[in-house]
Amino acid sequence: MRDPRTRKLARLIVNHSCRLQSGEAVLIESFDLADGLVLDLIEETHAVGAIPVVSLRDQAVLRTQLLRATEAQLRVQAAIELQQMQQVQAYIGIRASSNVSELSDVPSDRMSLYQEIVAKPVHLDYRVNHTRWLVLRYPNPAMSQLANTSTEAFEDFFFRVCDVDYARMRDAMLPLVALMQRTDRVHLKGPGTDLRFRIKDIGVVPCFGERNIPDGECFTAPIRDSVEGVIAYNTPSVYLGTTYDQIVFTFEKGRIVKASGNPGLKLDHLLDTDPGARYIGEFSLGFNPHVLHPMKDTLFDEKIAGSLHFTPGQCYTTTDNGNRSRVHWDLVLIQRPDYGGGEVWFDDVLVRKDGLFVRDELLGLNPDRLGAS
Repeated sequence: MRDPRTRKLARLIVNHSCRLQSGEAVLIESFDLADGLVLDLIEETHAVGAIPVVSLRDQAVLRTQLLRATEAQLRVQAAIELQQMQQVQAYIGIRASSNVSELSDVPSDRMSLYQEIVAKPVHLDYRVNHTRWLVLRYPNPAMSQLANTSTEAFEDFFFRVCDVDYARMRDAMLPLVALMQRTDRVHLKGPGTDLRFRIKDIGVVPCFGERNIPDGECFTAPIRDSVEGVIAYNTPSVYLGTTYDQIVFTFEKGRIVKASGNPGLKLDHLLDTDPGARYIGEFSLGFNPHVLHPMKDTLFDEKIAGSLHFTPGQCYTTTDNGNRSRVHWDLVLIQRPDYGGGEVWFDDVLVRKDGLFVRDELLGLNPDRLGAS
């Protein structure tokens, strides 16, 4: 018997996130999941008269492909995947991997080649810019372990986090969007962090369930060469199957000139993927009231209440600062007191202190207000 919560989630995705209309096609790409939400998405897509196209993927299969991947193989794969993506108006990506480190032993050169030939043109360049897309995780024992909870407790958490009032979130975000659009200079302060950059005329995008579920962030990007100073991230991050931790970046004229963290050798290789990997493509403030602690899953961690992320690599065309890269790595800094505190300043005015917004027009984004039933 199917969980009624997945049907409710599928209805939200089809109608709110993807806004599917009759006659449109949606690609449902599911990693390591072939029932539950996938089946409900197919049925909800049919319910609005749209066309579901399903691609079932497996991380273990992908790993085996990549271990001996050749350029010719990847170019065939990219051509097929891009052709498929070009036939749809919307994309839903479900990630339910039983092992988040499945790709960790794929050699760096082959992973880089995959990013260059397949992931960047198909996803970063086409899907992100030419479809209505949504990416989400699906609760399973592996995610429960990352969150240090039982499977049942994590499922309850997952559906509670996903089922927020996105209309309320959207309305509460509007004053923040207006403020960021007026802002030129940003100053981030905290333990090990003293960072300055500019965001004038870059653009601002509020996120309330249209691209990710769970959601709850508002992003822009720094003027590419304006970043100066140091940022010390305080959450671990899994990227391309490898777990990174204790990352500290030093910037000069927008470029990461010094980087430390674990594992150091892989970190250096990642930042040397291409010239754009050492510049920043996104700056965002997170405020989902139900996501409070990191679980080594970017889609959750970047929405943590009282957090920010500062992202090496590719920018979005909606907030285009000119940076191009095969990398887009959302690294998270939590500024609540239980994580060391911190401050966000816009044009020399304090906006958020220790994870809580302090300006009157932004108080609706704090957990006590945004999480109220």
